[in-house]
Amino acid sequence: MVRILIIYHSQTGNTKAMADAVALGAEDIDGVEAVVRRAFEATLEDLLGCRGVVIGSPEYFGYMAGAVKDFFDRTYSDARGRREVFRKPYAVFVSAGNDGSGALNAIERICLGYQFKKILEPVVAKGEIDSEIISECRKLGKTIAAGCEAGIY
Repeated sequence: MVRILIIYHSQTGNTKAMADAVALGAEDIDGVEAVVRRAFEATLEDLLGCRGVVIGSPEYFGYMAGAVKDFFDRTYSDARGRREVFRKPYAVFVSAGNDGSGALNAIERICLGYQFKKILEPVVAKGEIDSEIISECRKLGKTIAAGCEAGIY
């Protein structure tokens, strides 16, 4: 079974709705399990045990949620240099009141440090989470899952 880890933080429910859509898309692919974890609950073992990772955050004050940063802080030292992490495919989604670029840039910069491999363009929701954003998130989940299941990434 191919496992896709979806790590997110949500206070208002917007980013959770996006995470749920990513998970539905991932599970559209046979042989794929989506593991959805709130950022404070996600562990190094979750990260090491997945084939691909999707990171979701609201944008707060032009930055990622503190909970997402906390996940990175808790796992980086033990993940650094491990073969289970090197070139692990990843994607990002952001729920933003502004343009989302601050949160996105911060997440992508940290993912470079982990030596993850960016495989998809991010989904950035500016404002309300509508059916178009949900569809984009579902497509993101399905794409990363299909690529990981097929061994492309």
